[in-house]
Amino acid sequence: MRNRWIKVLGTGSSVPDRVLTNGDLERMVDTSDEWITTRTGIKERRIAEPQETTATFALRASQRALQEAGIAPEDLDLIVVATVTPDMLFPATACLVQKELGAKKACGFDLEAGCTGFVYALAVAEKYLLAGGGEKALVVGAETLSKIVDWQDRATCVLFGDGAGAVVLGVADEPGILATYLGCDGNGGSLLELPAGCSRFPASFDTVNNRLHYIKMSGNEVFKFAVRVMEEASLEVARRAGISTQEVDLFIPHQANIRIINSAAKRLEIPEERIFVNVHKYGNTSSASIPLALDEAYREGRIREGDLLLLVGFGAGLTWGSAIIRW
Repeated sequence: MRNRWIKVLGTGSSVPDRVLTNGDLERMVDTSDEWITTRTGIKERRIAEPQETTATFALRASQRALQEAGIAPEDLDLIVVATVTPDMLFPATACLVQKELGAKKACGFDLEAGCTGFVYALAVAEKYLLAGGGEKALVVGAETLSKIVDWQDRATCVLFGDGAGAVVLGVADEPGILATYLGCDGNGGSLLELPAGCSRFPASFDTVNNRLHYIKMSGNEVFKFAVRVMEEASLEVARRAGISTQEVDLFIPHQANIRIINSAAKRLEIPEERIFVNVHKYGNTSSASIPLALDEAYREGRIREGDLLLLVGFGAGLTWGSAIIRW
């Protein structure tokens, strides 16, 4: 009988003030509100100001999660920031957050697993605490994707937005995180990538001129992968937790595309009233997507004590991950 569990003690989120609507995009590229809404479910997204960075939103979300949990920054043992848009390659954004929080005894690092980043970070932090590495952890998913989006590419610029979500985890003697499941397939890496800026293609005139510092995506292939893997990852983590997906009280998937979400829910036999969706307000916020939705669901009263939550995501890598949480 297990006597050590990891529970979610508090949640928080933060998004930019600036709203970019589909109507705004109609004036920027050759697209339409009808096209975007029909194919993605997105109506608007939040866009960071030039002076705002990933750390800006990670810090605000973290402060709110700590306040909700009633935990002082000094009590944190670990900070993990999941992101594909760090403030810089080093120091890690987690270290910037640690400094601003004043979390003096916490170690910290960034984790990059595409849009699955938060679920990966959640699993890593859970195992760290279970192994005796500490008692409290802060897990953040934060992005400023608007800074790596090609605003001339109508196929991708309509999809992404900025924001952050965070959770505080703590050791408990009652069930919290029941199971996690992670996977990847590097064979699909070229389907969703940011080609330049690191050791393969260091920044140069050619990389800038060829627009290689922006997101490149094979949309149809990623869509087909996502529909399949969302179901598979959900079923596997449910099996590990010893439940069926029909027992789930709230399904919180990666908010990338409403058609992917609805297809996965239908395959898993999860009714519409048990699905949380906010993709229409924020678009795809990558690593921030699931924790942002989790915090919003909690604050809207969609989550009650004892509820079973299913989190599932997919992303660049290609990666996928899922978690079952008893609230």
